[in-house]
Amino acid sequence: METRGIEDMFDFRRFPKDAVALLLLLIYSPVGICLMLMRIFIGIHVFLVSCAIPESFVRRFVVRVMCSVLGMHVRQRNPRSRDKNTKLYVCNHVTEFDHNIINLLTPFNTPQLEGSTGFMCWARGFMEIHSASSQEAIGESLQRYCSTEGAPPLLIFPEEDTTNGHAGLLKFSSWPFTLTESIQPVALRVSRPLLSLSTVESSWLTDLLWTFFAPCTVYHVSWLPPVSRHDGESIQEFANKVQELLAIELGLVSTKITKADKAEHIKRKRHSVPQTSTSATSGSIGLGFMAQSLGSDDHRIAKMAQQVKDVLPHVPINVITRDLAKTNCVDTTITNLLENREEASMEATGTSTFGASRISSFPSGSSPAIKPAAKTFGRSPTDRHMSLQQRKEALYNYARRRYIEKHGLELEDSH
Repeated sequence: METRGIEDMFDFRRFPKDAVALLLLLIYSPVGICLMLMRIFIGIHVFLVSCAIPESFVRRFVVRVMCSVLGMHVRQRNPRSRDKNTKLYVCNHVTEFDHNIINLLTPFNTPQLEGSTGFMCWARGFMEIHSASSQEAIGESLQRYCSTEGAPPLLIFPEEDTTNGHAGLLKFSSWPFTLTESIQPVALRVSRPLLSLSTVESSWLTDLLWTFFAPCTVYHVSWLPPVSRHDGESIQEFANKVQELLAIELGLVSTKITKADKAEHIKRKRHSVPQTSTSATSGSIGLGFMAQSLGSDDHRIAKMAQQVKDVLPHVPINVITRDLAKTNCVDTTITNLLENREEASMEATGTSTFGASRISSFPSGSSPAIKPAAKTFGRSPTDRHMSLQQRKEALYNYARRRYIEKHGLELEDSH
């Protein structure tokens, strides 16, 4: 089997990336909202009608027409290939409503293997079983059901989870193929304009509302000939064969990606945050300030950044803003920048570093000469520390004096 990238098999966003499609969706939105409200009202009546009329051709026809009003259209291919004696249908899984749509074409039951029970399970069209039981117990219960004379067939999704139906099929679980010796594959394609069918973390109720919002959702059902397991063929080999048949019919690929792989990928996707955003957020929380917050905080940061820019015009504004997000103090940021603490960041952005050579190029009349480094290297740590402190003090006094001259403030003698 071919293994297709897992990213291609699921949709992580509801809206299209194309700008033209987004514009069309924006124009359509008022119509979609009206349709959704109207279809919610009609959908309640569809549910009541499906509950009131017994299972029959008339019920399926009436509900199918009403579902078309809801924007859910179903088309079938090769209906004569459907075997009335088949006890098990297997189908690829695309949406949470696949079994409801296929049920408009032929009667069957779909066991609810996990999720809600009781009224909600019945209302969604599932056959409730004891999902808390072991898989062996569930398999034995379904085997007895399939061997019951006159019972409707079962529809099972061996993928056990949904895909977007565009790239590949999840690996088929082998246990459904132990229920009967012969099964009938059902290939399902689903298409919808402007919007994705579902997202990996959306609920069935959210998907239903978006279905009502969308112009239409078209389900294409293809009936493949029944397939039987040969002598000497293992259950997993039988499952793989059926998966290949469905993949060929749908124009997709068979993958070895399982439901557990999908869950793990979603978990990693949820917790994978860009490193830069994480660093900025953690630093902001530690200082009680969020650098990327909106409103007054942005205005205050911009104002402080301009004050620092007036004192140090050669420093890029993005470097100033980044340091202000950490310090939230003009004086501290000026001190940090004078100490070249952002030198590495400036080099990464393509700007030239600033230091003693740039400071000494300022007009000599505005400040006394500043010596960027001591003439001799101190022999003891104490001497070296005192030399560093003297240079820091001189640079800070110089920056302070320029700021005072810039804004016409009076020079205090306290420093």
